[in-house]
Amino acid sequence: MIEHFERFGLLINDSVVRTPIAIASMAGIVDADYVLKRASHIGLAFIGGYSIDEPAMRAAREMAAGGRDEFLFDDPIPEIKAQAGKLAKTDVVTGINLRACTPGAFSDAADKLGDTVVYEIDAHCRQQPMVEVGSGEYYLHNPRILAECVKTLKSHDVTVSVKIRAGVGQDDVALARALWRAGADIIHVDLMDFGYQKLRQIRNSCPVMLIANNSINSFDRVKEMFSHGADLVSLGRRSDEHTLSGLDAAITRYADEHGWYNSPKQLCRGGDIRALAFCCMPVKNCPLIPTLAKIGISREQYVELKERSVKGTPLESGQHTCFGSLAWCCKDSSPCMFREMSIEQGHLTGREYMRQKRTLSERILEEVFSETPVDEQG
Repeated sequence: MIEHFERFGLLINDSVVRTPIAIASMAGIVDADYVLKRASHIGLAFIGGYSIDEPAMRAAREMAAGGRDEFLFDDPIPEIKAQAGKLAKTDVVTGINLRACTPGAFSDAADKLGDTVVYEIDAHCRQQPMVEVGSGEYYLHNPRILAECVKTLKSHDVTVSVKIRAGVGQDDVALARALWRAGADIIHVDLMDFGYQKLRQIRNSCPVMLIANNSINSFDRVKEMFSHGADLVSLGRRSDEHTLSGLDAAITRYADEHGWYNSPKQLCRGGDIRALAFCCMPVKNCPLIPTLAKIGISREQYVELKERSVKGTPLESGQHTCFGSLAWCCKDSSPCMFREMSIEQGHLTGREYMRQKRTLSERILEEVFSETPVDEQG
């Protein structure tokens, strides 16, 4: 698994993620057998959703009576254990999508299941019976209760994902910040019809891992999500072996060629704040200036941060570049003979240059999100 970590740098629940492709839960459909048939082309899978308390189980039965697929168990915990056990010897990181109506129900599940799985709070189901009992989308209208569910799960020292549906709650950016503050490790967002703009807003508001979901079944769509903030993408109805294998191969080729598989677009081309790693000195009126103002960093602090972050790294050099250091150079997709000359003189490859830029971006974001959330809305 070392090669996968070197390629993508993804760890979830202390496990290496072999590829940034996930299977999203589909109630009554996605179980261990479903995942095992596709295990060669995914890195993460959420089985379920499983209703784990009496109100949610009652709602699931009502939904099943209306013709929906559901996992129905009088006691779901033994079944979840059995399903997770089937996946334990694979390279797939296992998540369990859970529907419940109180923080205590999630706590009880964590007591019984332990820390070997990722717990995903289902704040996504929009079926009326589930919402009426206080689960699924109910949480998007009651974010304080959702945050309490996250805090309760995190008290068990487990990895927590929250599956949300964009555009349902009052403010997705505020929700993302609240989930981050509560301790969520992952936000799994169904973008609905909002596209990458919504994803970028969430990326700019918190440092948690982001999984983009909804109709992401072509490499062009995957790249669009990656370049605006996604760490992984997930597929639901289109999670067939043919689609998954094609995406896995294309993402791997791109990563091996460019070095940073989900590198952002440059800030001046609509990228998220990770793109600060590609920005030059703040010497002209460009999108960098309002971005720094929004994240509360002065021009002087920005310059000092980048210079400090590249000190002792290959990006520190670059005498032929515009500002005397590769720290201020743009993305590999932008032609620049001076950047290329400096990369060559520094005995770097383009792939290694982009890896160094990724590290720089991570250091910048650590500083940006070290204390208070970002007030970025665009």
